[in-house]
Amino acid sequence: MNRRTTWVPVLAASLLMLSRGVPATSLPKHFDPKGKPPSTHTIAFQKHQREILPFEDRRDFAEMKRGFIAAPAYRQIKASDGHVVWDMGKYDFLLAKGQTFDTIHPSLQRQALLNMNYGLYKVMEGVYQIRGFDLANITFIAGKTGWIVFDPLTASETAAAALKFINETLGKRPVVAVVYSHSHADHFGGVRGIVDEKDVRSGKVKIIAPEGFMEHAVAENVYAGTAMARRMFYQYGVLLPASPYGHVDQAIGKNTAAGNLGLIPPSIVVRGDFKAMTVDGVRMVFQNTPGTEAPAEMNTFFPDKKLFWAAENIVGTIHNIYTLRGALVRDPLKWAKEINVAIYRFGPDIETMIASHSWPRWGHERVLEVMRDQRDTYAHLNNGVLHLANQGVTINQIHNVYKVPESLQKKWHARSYHGSVEHNSRAVINRYLGYWDANPTTLIPLSPEASAPLYVEMMGGSRKILKKARQLYAQGKYKLATEILNKLVYAQPHNRQARDLLADNFEQLGYMQESPSVRNSFLAAAEELRNGIRKGITPHATGPDMIRAMSTGLWLDYLAIRMDGRKTRGLSGKINLRTPDNGEQYVVELRNQTLTTIAGYQAADADLTITLDREDLIPIMMGVSTFDDQIRAGKAKFEGDRRIFDVIRTAMSDFDPFFEMLPGTAKAVAKPSARPLQVAPGTLDPNID
Repeated sequence: MNRRTTWVPVLAASLLMLSRGVPATSLPKHFDPKGKPPSTHTIAFQKHQREILPFEDRRDFAEMKRGFIAAPAYRQIKASDGHVVWDMGKYDFLLAKGQTFDTIHPSLQRQALLNMNYGLYKVMEGVYQIRGFDLANITFIAGKTGWIVFDPLTASETAAAALKFINETLGKRPVVAVVYSHSHADHFGGVRGIVDEKDVRSGKVKIIAPEGFMEHAVAENVYAGTAMARRMFYQYGVLLPASPYGHVDQAIGKNTAAGNLGLIPPSIVVRGDFKAMTVDGVRMVFQNTPGTEAPAEMNTFFPDKKLFWAAENIVGTIHNIYTLRGALVRDPLKWAKEINVAIYRFGPDIETMIASHSWPRWGHERVLEVMRDQRDTYAHLNNGVLHLANQGVTINQIHNVYKVPESLQKKWHARSYHGSVEHNSRAVINRYLGYWDANPTTLIPLSPEASAPLYVEMMGGSRKILKKARQLYAQGKYKLATEILNKLVYAQPHNRQARDLLADNFEQLGYMQESPSVRNSFLAAAEELRNGIRKGITPHATGPDMIRAMSTGLWLDYLAIRMDGRKTRGLSGKINLRTPDNGEQYVVELRNQTLTTIAGYQAADADLTITLDREDLIPIMMGVSTFDDQIRAGKAKFEGDRRIFDVIRTAMSDFDPFFEMLPGTAKAVAKPSARPLQVAPGTLDPNID
């Protein structure tokens, strides 16, 4: 057992030294030859943060460690092909005794240390969590005959490792039920690592999910999936090395597992505001909270245990109202109201709170403190921002004006790690008023590459801009430096000095960010400016389960986005699509370089009618077959003139998930598709957070 627990005192010592504000010690070598150490201005900023933050509040440290049973001897989890799916060990630099880093905001370093919890923890009798095996926690509730699993992680490999470890440690029990708390992939993607689908179909294993789960698990990120996946490289720092200069944490966990994502449809859907249910002898009350952290989400109260499961609605951070990878803007007021419902409905009886991320809270008053403070932070974000907006503060000013109340700033659980005050405040205005700041200059703006040459000319050319930018960098005025360097890089994308200097400024700004999402975005951008776009192993976004779960209508809508309308200029036509095994009918119409679809109809004047079963359409969606393959196999039938079909097929583009986001870093363009009607790998965002 000693081998499994040696990291715990090391972590405790690291937390203690950080909380005492021990001066930063020497840093390791930067992973990038062009990388820079923290400047004197950055060091002064970090020192000031250590002086003003409430490090005397150490309750999270005790709560994070409480109930620790064991950690496995291994720090990596691998896929069957040998690639590393999960590597907790690469963050061990955070555990160096007495080490503080001036390249990491002190508050973020504290959060990153807290997220080093790794192994099996006992919350109370019959309730266990494995933390540090993936971005989320996996929770095991002991029923009469087996495990009830809440949120089976992102990847089958990490989920399987968690189940194996708890069974080895506490004794083997079968999984009898799985609960998906919400529709983000880090809470359902590992289900095939712990459950056999045939056991779900037979009723041997129950899978329980909130109303709307299947629709939103697939649909939330389909239409802009490639763009979201690309932006995820920035928010999650997917390709940044784990380093004091690079990736250190993801606020709600260390990072996302790069394994196989699956989805087994729920056998029980929770409908209505509240639903009481007994599962394998365990009484539960589900609270549906749609439109909060996810479009479909639910909390759970265990009345016999006085235990509240907060899903991802209440974790150790203020979350994203707008997530930087891209998604529909969330509603902070609805979020606050649903927390309030939980406080008044379950609050009088709650003694312990757990969630799908972070660590538990114990004790009635402690739990209610966290619940109330997070409620108030989301509510104030909504109300405070709109108060300022109604006084004329615009979306381009709000992030420099809005402040979280000082009483909440002093609470670690009300600080913005996964979100940031800056991008969340802008999101509230965008939700209600949109992107325009009501200045006509910004209503129909020039593209950056169109306006940048004029700015560069009026500033006297690249030499003057570089000279001034170096002065601003030396003065620690990094945002001002980026303002002028950004213009120069857009005007001269291959100006190496400009790109490197912009990267230097991004890097210092990244070091000073409390939110890892914002930190990663600056540091990933700096890395691309210096070295171009790198490719590597990333979290799997698309798999057979996700495509199978996609509705036919959603697939047709996605094809309409992939079609390059310019290649259909002057053409028009209609196609009837029939899938007899599920009774679906669609009309697909090409007109004005636009593809539209409607369900439940057939056109009498259709040029072509396509008939095949939905089950035989799935291989086409996956790219393992084509319509012509299915015709030859006798599984599809074309009746009429297929020319309109061939026009649409040849007009499809593949989207490159490594497209350029900063000038001069790549040359990526949409290209003709080899399997034109498939949902191409990388086009669906993993739908995390």
